Amino acid sequence: MNSTIDGVVVTPLKEFKSLGGKVLKAIKSDENTFAGFGEAYFSFINKGIIRGWKRHKNMTLNIIVPLGSIRFVIYDNRLKSKTYNHFQDINISIEGYSRLTIPPMLWFAFQGISSSTNLLLNIADIIHDPEEVDSESLEKFKYHW
Repeated sequence: MNSTIDGVVVTPLKEFKSLGGKVLKAIKSDENTFAGFGEAYFSFINKGIIRGWKRHKNMTLNIIVPLGSIRFVIYDNRLKSKTYNHFQDINISIEGYSRLTIPPMLWFAFQGISSSTNLLLNIADIIHDPEEVDSESLEKFKYHW
């Protein structure tokens, strides 16, 4: 089932255009999706490539796609969640510029869509810790890509 997963938030962001270029807002500390700052990193993904499944036990992700288009699929297997066993499929790109917030304990995978550069920025609330993240093969959860 494809629906909105409990706790996942898509926040429209502001883009300011000028003669010299544009400014893309990312996140402010007074927003309800801001859980703190641990680190920020960029990740490139080529067209058609799928990365995942990943699940962070403690990290809240705030993902922005300033270049290209990336498809995110989120799966909720939290037993007590009202969206248990649901999937959410969403494309994030510069068109309809927005931020995808994924709370801890949700599985996600993502796929490069654009034939040009696909770049994401994650503004995480904690510093990356390999012990804090789980990984599974794409075959683990039955989703038709």
